[in-house]
Amino acid sequence: MAKQKETSLSGRNIWRNRSTYLMILPALIFIFIFAYIPMYGTTLAFREYKLNLGILHSPWIGFEKYKLLLGNQEFYRALLNTIIISFGRIIFEFPVPIVVAILLNELVFSRYRKFLQTVFTFPNFLSWVIVAGVMKNFLRLDGTINQLIQGLGLEPIPFLLSTPLFKPMLFLTDAWKGMGWSAIIYLASISAINPELYTAAEVDGANRFHKIIHVTLPGIVNTIMLLLVLSIANTLNAGFDQVFNMINPIVKATGQIIDTYIYDITFQKVPDFSFSTAVGLFKSVVSFSLLISADRILRYFGGKGIYN
Repeated sequence: MAKQKETSLSGRNIWRNRSTYLMILPALIFIFIFAYIPMYGTTLAFREYKLNLGILHSPWIGFEKYKLLLGNQEFYRALLNTIIISFGRIIFEFPVPIVVAILLNELVFSRYRKFLQTVFTFPNFLSWVIVAGVMKNFLRLDGTINQLIQGLGLEPIPFLLSTPLFKPMLFLTDAWKGMGWSAIIYLASISAINPELYTAAEVDGANRFHKIIHVTLPGIVNTIMLLLVLSIANTLNAGFDQVFNMINPIVKATGQIIDTYIYDITFQKVPDFSFSTAVGLFKSVVSFSLLISADRILRYFGGKGIYN
């Protein structure tokens, strides 16, 4: 009886909220068609793909592609570069939008704050093709930056051809491009903080810096932790669009990441779709494992998990 009553209530709830369910139905259909149905293609990682046979009828070879993958030094180099770049992004880029959001929130004049927020957010809507093209024009040997350096009587710096400078250049350009957009999330979180907390802090004699440390940051810590977990889960996605448009053969040894490695073995060499699928599946499994691990660690230390 209890189960029948519960089922009946669920049916009533669905019918009562039918307009909401109908509204999300196209999104569910879209996800099912373009995200779930194509997953059968991951079986390519365990097959020797033959164009004339198709995916389902190509011969099954098990983990042979993974044995080939684990013996490939170029893959290990791309994996190491991906990890270094991803954790570099977390260390150097992740705090930037938090600082920007706090600084914008502290501005007294709302019009000036909105203007700066628009200025900071605008680069996010530029494609990496445009950003990389602008950066190359600025940073080449006869570009604007080197002309200024030469004007000071110094030797020009080969920014685009310097292996040690390539990763810092990735961090700086990505932080500049994405800080305004990411700051919106933190600004929304800051706006949800109870204003009475700031009033109480003022009564206790807190200045603006103290209020940031003891009210604002604790108020957005759950948002920070959640986005940090997602960043850790995204470790093997080191930014294909950016790296692909900024890399060149001279810095390839330090800039090649897993995604550009997959692109190379798929489109720049003799195509091996089974091998590239194996690399992609490896990346997805590791990323999922990192997501679950980071979520469990966050819950262990008392934070809210992704599914809370």
